[in-house]
Amino acid sequence: MRRMPLRAAACGLAVAVLVTSGARVAGQDEALPERDGLTGLEWRFVRIRYSTPPAQLAEFKRIYWVDPWEVDAPVAEQNLSRRMARVTSLQVNEPIILELSDEALWEHPWIYIVEPANLMLTEAEVGILREFLLRGGTVTFDDFHGPEEWALFERQMARVFPDRAIVQLPPDHPVFSCFYQLDEYPQIAGLGSYFNNVSWEKGGFEAQLHGILDDDGRAMALVNFNTDMGDGWEWSNAEQYPGYIRYTAQAYRMFINEIVYALTH
Repeated sequence: MRRMPLRAAACGLAVAVLVTSGARVAGQDEALPERDGLTGLEWRFVRIRYSTPPAQLAEFKRIYWVDPWEVDAPVAEQNLSRRMARVTSLQVNEPIILELSDEALWEHPWIYIVEPANLMLTEAEVGILREFLLRGGTVTFDDFHGPEEWALFERQMARVFPDRAIVQLPPDHPVFSCFYQLDEYPQIAGLGSYFNNVSWEKGGFEAQLHGILDDDGRAMALVNFNTDMGDGWEWSNAEQYPGYIRYTAQAYRMFINEIVYALTH
């Protein structure tokens, strides 16, 4: 079983990459490839297919018609990938879907898990995810809300890292300034919430960005809680919802920051 050192092989010696202070400010989406410090790095949206307990899966599919792991696919990652290619100098490759047990996992430094309150890791996957993160990979979790879903997510993460806390990342954390300069963490309304004239759901009133840190303080897991970044990208081209554009702009900027952070830290 050949497992490549993620930070060197997959990130293209990303530890040497520094994002310049003039790269981006909020509101500027034009490409400045010669100034963003990312030339020579590659990135691909890697969506993780996972299992869900049968009864929970049946209830989810009754409401949403799809498995939890595939929510917003493939439009969300297609739109995000196009935006990444336009505003950064990264080489952006086509999105793919992997399971944690796939050997191809070790070729990619960043992975995405949506609706993680429905995540049920096998014992083998617990060990794989732990090793992936400790060897320099990053996982981003997105689109879960409220105390009940947090408890389900926390239970799975305690299996992966029983000795590491999930901590909230403050506005002065580098993830808020590594590409766009952002002053606060946005709450992106899912489209259903938007139709109800609110930005929250399931009692998750306050959007928060959390992380699980490695021994050097790097956030190897980025946890988007009480916000729906995926809907922000999925519906960014929907002309029938012109009022939703303010959410799509925020979702792109915050998530691009998260990806750049993962590739450069």
